[in-house]
Formats: sequence, C-alpha cells, structure tokens
Amino acid sequence: MLAALLFAQRAPARADIDLGALTVSGYGDIRAVASPSQSTWLNGGLSKFRYGGNEGDFRFAEGVAQGDYRISDAASFTAVARAEPEQRSGLDLLEGYFSWHPEAQGAWSWSVKTGAFFPAISLENDDLGWTSPYTLTPSAINSWIGEELRTIGSEGILRYNTGALGTLSFTGAIFCCNDPAGVLIADRGWAMDDRPTGLFSDVREPVATVKLFHLADSRTPLFIDIDGRPGWYAGLGWQMAGIGKLTVLRYDNEGDPFRSSGPFAAWDTRFWSYGARTGWNDLGLIAQGLQGQTVIGTPFGLSYTFFQSGFVLASYDLDGMGLEDWRASVRGDVFQTRHPGFSLMNEDGNAVTLALSWQGINWLRVTGELIAMQSRKGEYLLAGFPAASVAQDEFQLSTKFFF
Repeated sequence: MLAALLFAQRAPARADIDLGALTVSGYGDIRAVASPSQSTWLNGGLSKFRYGGNEGDFRFAEGVAQGDYRISDAASFTAVARAEPEQRSGLDLLEGYFSWHPEAQGAWSWSVKTGAFFPAISLENDDLGWTSPYTLTPSAINSWIGEELRTIGSEGILRYNTGALGTLSFTGAIFCCNDPAGVLIADRGWAMDDRPTGLFSDVREPVATVKLFHLADSRTPLFIDIDGRPGWYAGLGWQMAGIGKLTVLRYDNEGDPFRSSGPFAAWDTRFWSYGARTGWNDLGLIAQGLQGQTVIGTPFGLSYTFFQSGFVLASYDLDGMGLEDWRASVRGDVFQTRHPGFSLMNEDGNAVTLALSWQGINWLRVTGELIAMQSRKGEYLLAGFPAASVAQDEFQLSTKFFF
C-alpha cells in the first residue's frame, strides 16, 4: 500500500472508553527534556522551543482528554480539554464544537462544524489533541497556527467525488473573536513548540520586545473580539487514493488595525497556505508553505510584518526493515519575517527535526526527538544573547499513555 494512503487513513493512537453515546479518549505525557540555556518565549524569553532556561530532568508535559458525544448518525459534539503545569488556569479547553455530517448523496457530500476548533489548514497535526503522529514538535507553520489561530464560528466542507479523478473539496468558514492574531508572529517571530493556546488562556510577549516598544501589557488574550468584524477563510482541495492530496487556502481575520480594546489591539492578519501529501511504499511525504502579512496601527501609521515559512517532512514506517512498530521521521523548516523600516526585528532561520517513535502497544507510544535550529535576529542582542545569530538544540524523550 502506498504511504500516501497510510497518511490519509492513519488513525490517531487511542484506547477509547465507550460509554454508550459518549466516547472518551486521551493521554498523559511524561518527558525527559534537555533544553537550551536561554529562557523560552513562554516565560518571556526569545528561545524558540517549548522548554528553555536549561529546564531538564523528567516532567509531566500535559494531559489531554477528548469527549465525543454521538447525538445521531449525522450529528455529534466534541470537546478537547488539556491540563498542563505551565498553563495559568491549570485546565483549559482546546476545542469545543458541534458537527453535522450527513450521508453522501451520490457523488456529493458535505459537513459543517460550529463552535471553537482549529482551522482546516494543517496536513501534519491530525492526532489526538491536535498533535502530530510523526514528531513531538510540529513545524514552525503549525506551531504558529496552534498558538494564534482558532476558528470560533462555523466551517463547512463540500466534497465532490469525480470517480477516476479523485475527490474535490471546497472549504469555507466565517469566524469571530481572533482579532489579536498576529501579535506573536510580529513581536516574537517564529517558534517551534507543541503547546497550542487554550481558549481561555493568553500568550506572553518577549520581555525584550515589551521594553523595546514600551508596550502597555506583556500578555495578550488571543480569542477576543475587538472590532466587531467577522473573519473568513476559504480553500480548495484535491485528494486521490494512491496518489495523495493537494490544498490551497486563503485566510483573513479582517482585523481593523486602528481598533483596540484597552491595551489590546486588533491585527489585520492574512495569508496563503499551500500543502501537499504523497508517498510510496513505506515512505510518506508532507510539504506545506505559508506566506502572509499582519498589520497594526500606530500613531505614525500602519506597521507591517511580512512572514513566510515552509517545511518538508518525510516519515518512514520501519516495519519493512524488520523493526516492527517503529517509525522514523525527519523534517526541514525554513522561516522568515520582515519589518519594513525596522530591520532589528527581521528574522531568518531554519531547523531540522529528527524523531523516532515506537508504538508496539495500543495504549503506549515512546518518541525521541531532536531539533537543531539556527536563527538570526537583531533583537537577540537586546535580550542578552551573545550574537544576533543563534544556534539552539532541544532533545525530548516522550512517553504517552493513552486511554
């Protein structure tokens, strides 16, 4: 079987608890971590990873639980919650939505989601808790999507099965309450971490950025409405069994860059996303690119941040080599931001991620991951880094217990 088919149909690892109409699944994640000496951005630093400041030893990373309540054959409700030590509220929701997915009518089928959920952009994060089954840490693109974006509204997908030429799909969504999206990519730049922002949480901007721009607040709630204008995204997809999948999507939160609510401003954030997935034999490939801009109003006019990133991921099922239940993955990322008229905040970087995972038991997965990153940014000097070009590495060994 082609790896493209494996990628398209790979089921998330779980050992579901069936309570009749309600199905509950989840995991607990315990890790050993060797992190960079610089403080992580989650604690106000400029280190790019989830952990930093020489945080090491063993730690409880998080616990995630998903409940799926079956209302009928065509309707269901899903909620995903996370408990995490560094989360200010302790327990938070990642998603909560109602879905309607009636049976296909001939070649046509459709589905609708309403509530709060991750937008249909990633080809990488399709496991329980919006994680990746291939690496612990998603790409820079999908790290940022998890950090800053959430669809609080409705998303519909219309599909047409052409038969011999595969399935065409159109995705459209209208949402509110994501007006601050763009603040991290502008003020912090790209990062790589597997900690999406909870619906009732906020994000911290780097201390160096807060001092540089004399910001009124160092923490920003992302899922709020400021300007009363709905955002949208729309995309096209093509998928064919044995060949792969192609996607293109346009996203625009329609933020009014001159509107604010107290110390929190709306950002006008828009981008294009392109994705592809294919493979052969035991090898699967995923590629994604994202390019866009975010804009905020200042007393001197509009301030622009242009951003772009791309990655290629290869994942190989080692069963054919006699290593049953093992999977090896490698990913290369490149990323960049540009701030016209303020080159101190410009960023150029790249990263290589290596991961090896074993899941010989349905309820247990062990994954080792190493990320080597090189990033150049003038702001590093303000944060006490020895140079504007910084190399950082992070190693994690994760043991996930599924239920």
